[in-house]
Amino acid sequence: MADQSTTIRLHSNDNVVVAKSVLQSGFVFENQDTTSAMVPAGHKIATTALSVGQAIIKYDQVIGFATTDIKVGDHVHEHNMGYADFERDYAFGTCRNDVKLVQEHEQRTFQGFRRANGVAGTRNYIGVISTVNCSATVVKKIAENFTDEILSEYPNVDGVVALTHGSGCGMGTFEGQLMVQRCVGGYARHPNFAGVVIVGLGCEGLQMKGLLQKEHLVVADTLRTLIIQDSGARAALEQGIEAVKEMLPIAEKACRKAIPASELILALECGGSDAYSGISANPGLGAAADLLIRQGGTACLAETPEIYGAEHLLTRRAVSQEVGEKLVARIKWWEEYTKRNNTTLNNNPAPGNKAGGLTTILEKSLGAVAKGGTTSLMDVYEYATPITSKGFVFMDTPGYDPASVTGMIAGGANIACFSTGRGSVYGSKPTPCLKLATNSLMYNRMSEDMDVNCGVIIDGDASIDELGEIIFEKILATASGELSKSELFGLGDLEFLPWAAGAVL
Repeated sequence: MADQSTTIRLHSNDNVVVAKSVLQSGFVFENQDTTSAMVPAGHKIATTALSVGQAIIKYDQVIGFATTDIKVGDHVHEHNMGYADFERDYAFGTCRNDVKLVQEHEQRTFQGFRRANGVAGTRNYIGVISTVNCSATVVKKIAENFTDEILSEYPNVDGVVALTHGSGCGMGTFEGQLMVQRCVGGYARHPNFAGVVIVGLGCEGLQMKGLLQKEHLVVADTLRTLIIQDSGARAALEQGIEAVKEMLPIAEKACRKAIPASELILALECGGSDAYSGISANPGLGAAADLLIRQGGTACLAETPEIYGAEHLLTRRAVSQEVGEKLVARIKWWEEYTKRNNTTLNNNPAPGNKAGGLTTILEKSLGAVAKGGTTSLMDVYEYATPITSKGFVFMDTPGYDPASVTGMIAGGANIACFSTGRGSVYGSKPTPCLKLATNSLMYNRMSEDMDVNCGVIIDGDASIDELGEIIFEKILATASGELSKSELFGLGDLEFLPWAAGAVL
């Protein structure tokens, strides 16, 4: 990556460069070329004359096609560039990069919670979860009973969190109901919960008995269930409060102890992206993911609609053709899913992404996959299914951030990193989420919300590898109990959002 004072060239084969700051018309850049108009920060400038239909290249990859003739120095964006389908060679497994694990004396640890079933947590919450929106108010009232004053008697407990959602019934597809079921089940098993109370209404589609059976959940001292129709809302509320009271002393006994970093499952997310996402925060996070994977840990990429157009880079890294084909199958599912809902996968980026310099889904996706680092793709998971492989993996999720992270947490992610260029303030419970700012301007404006300033890459103050080390150390510190900015602000109670695919009936 050539980094000049005013522009960034990401690859020698590219025919565009990226403006590091606002460049006025007539500004001299790169090889003494001049801009033909004002170019906003993060936006593209042509370095080669392009004819209509000619491919525009960034990251040494096609990001779109010229819709008008483009001159050297022109601002390249929606007015002269567009999306078009083109063939991609999946070349399964041709770029495998098998991991060499660190030696024993290099193995890192974090201070976490070892649960009775052997899994490792990074937080020590008690959760109250609704099976259906109809039980949401009772769930919230149970959690609200446990004030800071009450919880001060249990310093080892991070809190009592209510996880409610808008689904659980009235779903027109088995697939949609299955996704919600897996989310509730995954959270109920999550190692960041010392105890869980699940509250249903009674007549909903997501029946409690079926949930317990299909998600292999067993009622015990730390897993209780309530059905509102068995006794009424007030009685269920009182029973839920009593159940949590009985769990608090159990949760208080949990103490942090040294646990190998290999037991971390890192959720990789980006949202509110800009053109710097693929230049600073995402490759920096990818470098941190590589470090975690070398420790024997797991890093999970997601958001299938936002790797669209870059999936061929992941299939090349697949550990086998079977794994690569699983990813392609999810892409094809999404093509059919969007078609039957009268939209397309190239109906992206969002307005904020475009304002930040991203023009097509191809450009956005190429930046997004950088979060996944460089190692072999070990497996591909359907939404909210348990993540069991070590190394770099992928989960099929929507691009909508809360639904995407919810799926990865349900899969077992016990730590998360979220890169953002426009300034997302996302937080999650029970899994702490670190926010990575792609540029210094936004970081300085939103420093109370951002955990790491990845703008140091753009500013020339750190390399990608150096930034990866910074993020990796922050991951270990947060897993050990250091609070993220979103935790300090109290975010995370309302971000539980299972993906309910299909019609609502």
